[in-house]
Amino acid sequence: MKKLLASLGLALALLSPGMTLAQEAVDPAPVEAAVVVETPAVEAVAVEEVVAPAEAAAPEAAAPVPDKGDTTWMMVSTLLVILMIIPGVALFYGGLVRAKNMLSVLTQVMAIFCLISILWAVYGYSLAFGDGGSMNWAIGDLSKMFLAGITGDSTAATFTDGVVIPELTFVAFQLTFAAITVALIVGGLAERVKFSALMVFAVLWFTFSYLPIAHMVWATGGYLFEAGDLDFAGGTVVHINAGIAALVGAIVLGKRIGFGRDAMPPHNLAMTMIGASLLWVGWFGFNAGSNLEATGGAALAFMNTILATAAAGLSWMFAEWMMRGKPSMLGLASGVVAGLVAITPAAGLVGTMGGIVLGAVAGVVCLWGVTGLKKMLGYDDSLDVFGIHGIGGIIGAIGTGIFVSPALGGVGVDGYTMGGQVVTQATGVIITIVWSGVVSFVAFKLIDMTMGLRVTEEQEREGLDTASHGERAYNV
Repeated sequence: MKKLLASLGLALALLSPGMTLAQEAVDPAPVEAAVVVETPAVEAVAVEEVVAPAEAAAPEAAAPVPDKGDTTWMMVSTLLVILMIIPGVALFYGGLVRAKNMLSVLTQVMAIFCLISILWAVYGYSLAFGDGGSMNWAIGDLSKMFLAGITGDSTAATFTDGVVIPELTFVAFQLTFAAITVALIVGGLAERVKFSALMVFAVLWFTFSYLPIAHMVWATGGYLFEAGDLDFAGGTVVHINAGIAALVGAIVLGKRIGFGRDAMPPHNLAMTMIGASLLWVGWFGFNAGSNLEATGGAALAFMNTILATAAAGLSWMFAEWMMRGKPSMLGLASGVVAGLVAITPAAGLVGTMGGIVLGAVAGVVCLWGVTGLKKMLGYDDSLDVFGIHGIGGIIGAIGTGIFVSPALGGVGVDGYTMGGQVVTQATGVIITIVWSGVVSFVAFKLIDMTMGLRVTEEQEREGLDTASHGERAYNV
């Protein structure tokens, strides 16, 4: 009888004005009591006898269910990043090379996407995001090799407590990041690298450079993650990492025949413009998708991806206009990509005005990188991967430490001091440069000593379309 009266009291409490619909939805106890009250007294005793053991055992909380909206957004973001790679990067690079090498670049980019997709499922995801035990500061383990244990019901947490998405969605999203990072390196080696050597390099570099850097920066327990390094969407993991590899590769390969003497203009700037536009569209998935949720954080990253990119395109264009007397389509497209790179690590962390400043600075500095610095050091980075992605990534990574400040419109982080955060960001930049540089040099040298890295002089003069693939991009 006492229990029945108590149940009646709880049922009446449901009718009180202070109880909200949300409380009714999440508090199971009042709901059970109301059901018991509406049952005759004899039946109520029977229900009490059944539920009493369960009350004593405190049932486990139900596993969180993936949010359909967030899941949809992440799948769309994944598709957008694939658009960045094929056809975005492929067309951007393809238009920049000479006509005799157009098809080779398209083939290299698509083949790398296919290769890294398989490697990611076999061991990449496990090593990037697994728990490596005593080595967890640098790399994960192989517990999820071949995606073991990951099903359609597996979930991955987002940045909000209790909110999850399907783990396979997260796996696919991160796969695209790995694939585009390796594909970007193609631009530094274009028009002279052996296709077979490039495929072997892709496997080695992905395994020993991309996976450790991704783990250190993005995985719980990773050295830079625990140090507080901020890399929202891949400034260090993707752009500095790939930019350094491209620079090292360009140096080890040597200059193209006729570099600095013969004119080597892009063969199709219209195609390059289309590629740059696809990159910009796809980059919304890259940056806003990295929020992992369709929330205000994604909206901030989305807006910054517009504004920073626009600022960089304009700053490059106007600086070139002042230097050379005319604004060029190639300069504008290059500035756009520089802005996309620079805002990547900061996209969901800095305010919109901070994003504009980052983009404007990146446009001018990257212009110097592909003209003054490249000429000063004398390397032949065919499509300026280091000048745009390497330098742009460094600007973005360091700039994130400055503009994340709430005083400058950023979102702020716990215990933030500008000097301390800049030092942390610089540490991440240095570690990425050294790690990628060493791995790239060793991999390129090993390949060069065993199977050869560069095509013959005759093949280079003929063009890689026919020499490497037996086809032509254009049959006229």
